Amino acid sequence: MTAQRPATPLDDLDRRIINALQGGFPLCDEPYREVADGLGTTEAELLARLQRLLDARVLTRFGPMFQIERLGGRFVLAALAVPEERFDEVTALVNALPEVAHNYRREHRLNMWFVLATETPAGIAQAIARIKAATGLPVFAFPKLQEFFVDMRLKA
Repeated sequence: MTAQRPATPLDDLDRRIINALQGGFPLCDEPYREVADGLGTTEAELLARLQRLLDARVLTRFGPMFQIERLGGRFVLAALAVPEERFDEVTALVNALPEVAHNYRREHRLNMWFVLATETPAGIAQAIARIKAATGLPVFAFPKLQEFFVDMRLKA
């Protein structure tokens, strides 16, 4: 079983950064400076704190959300049934692929769920083949049938 990380303490500025950067990122020459100014801090402090939050895995990702199909790519939700004694090993193998956007453990026969994102539709089959070859496990792929927009923001 994977060990839990100790909680990373967040101060008021960390929380305000997380809350401010969940949408509406400025499109300008110096977006980090503009955000920092609005938070009453410096660009250097904002960037350092973002990196610390990413390193501590408080934030697992910081970046734009794209409708990848409009760019010619593809997303697929996929799952594996991983034997418990291999879970950490398989997690490392799956997460090593650049196409893996998110990976979640679930209490289910299919106990590992992850999102594959590729630049082309054909890239999905290639990524699935690499995962199957690396892990020896069948990959269950669930392509998107319909898109829903959920503007979910989590208050820090």
